[in-house]
Amino acid sequence: MAVDRVRTEYGEVQGVSKDAYSVFRGIPYAKAPVGELRWQPPQPLGAWDGVYSAEKFPCKSMQEIREMPFYDKEFYSEKSYDVPCSEDSLYLNIWTPAKSGEEKLPVAVWIHGGAFMGGYGSEMEFDGERFCENGIILVTINYRLNLFGFLAHPWLSAESEKGVSGNYGIMDQITALQWVSRNIRAFGGDPEVITVMGQSAGAMSVQTLVSSPLTENMMSKAVMQSGGGYNNGMNDDLSLEEAMTYGEAFVKQTGAKNLQELREMSAEELYVAFGRFMGEMMQQGAGLVMRPNVDGYVLPEGYDRQIEQGKIKKIPYLIGSNQNDIFVEKKDADAGVKSRLYQGCVDWSRFLEQAGADPAYVYYFKRQLPGDDAGAFHSAELWYMFGTLSRCWRPMTEADFALSERMIAYWSNFIKTGKPNSDEADLAEWKPCKGEDEFVLELDV
Repeated sequence: MAVDRVRTEYGEVQGVSKDAYSVFRGIPYAKAPVGELRWQPPQPLGAWDGVYSAEKFPCKSMQEIREMPFYDKEFYSEKSYDVPCSEDSLYLNIWTPAKSGEEKLPVAVWIHGGAFMGGYGSEMEFDGERFCENGIILVTINYRLNLFGFLAHPWLSAESEKGVSGNYGIMDQITALQWVSRNIRAFGGDPEVITVMGQSAGAMSVQTLVSSPLTENMMSKAVMQSGGGYNNGMNDDLSLEEAMTYGEAFVKQTGAKNLQELREMSAEELYVAFGRFMGEMMQQGAGLVMRPNVDGYVLPEGYDRQIEQGKIKKIPYLIGSNQNDIFVEKKDADAGVKSRLYQGCVDWSRFLEQAGADPAYVYYFKRQLPGDDAGAFHSAELWYMFGTLSRCWRPMTEADFALSERMIAYWSNFIKTGKPNSDEADLAEWKPCKGEDEFVLELDV
């Protein structure tokens, strides 16, 4: 039986025991960022008395419920997986197969996507059971989003010791990673073998983390799915000054005269103003404005510049995109046209090699999912690499489940060794994407 009660540096935690693993749901990794801690870097926890019950998934971070019919049906139709919203959301979840704290198993930390506007770490498509079957601990996290996670403003920069503001959601991720580094040994994990993974905004987050000096040597590998890369159209640089300009426009909509008034406003009041602000941004064609900014502290320089100068972490990378991903029309993709995300992954590997690091393992997910004509859409691969196909509404085939098994094996091997291949598994060889051989593994049935 897997360990279901552990002692962290803050106190004991009781999880839920399953057949071959245990799951710990909703462990806090920082103080609740409420009141005076709203728009502050995450603050350290204090110790708790007694045994902390980690039986229920935590609230998701504050976010507006937006109607997106396609994705609502795909990932959010089963209400039993839904959780309430709260500003008190800095929690993580752990799935572990370890029978004791002595096992030193490899660890994967998953960062969810959602355009830095929504999403949460216990969505229906996420689960750690299949990773546990392969001897891997999975951690999923929640972090602050939208105006709560990425508001930059001169008021906030003025009160900051570093003179910066806006990257609170990224600092949450870093704090969660620090928590894992210090505590995962109690769950049977190896703090020296931590792979950070993410998709979409989660992949953009991973790229931010491998570009930040604040993460030091806390991660040994990285996985970026449909969001990381070089000049890919997603991680465009946003300066702190530009982010604060957007922040000033938002605060103007609130009517707040100072920071105290802004912090005293309810989330509901803030979202009313946020709706007006986003409407204004859409009219200006500004796009995604609540996102990480280049502040010289969390992110020292622009994304592409750091890649060009070889300043990103020189660790193993697994990176890729989907055939019908963003930035490419379906008719063009079906005709063989690749998206900017695809080329951004290949170029990422090229710059790694130029910097003297090992080239990346690059994939291209092509499975046209059954049930409609959406194809290999943005986020489609999540069902497969987490092994949660049976939760999906689509009429999945035996070939889909076989593809899922291959992907779980590739991802698991990479998390363990930094290479997706294994002599033990019956897998096609996945070669690194090198300058003289830009190999990209196609994932399809």
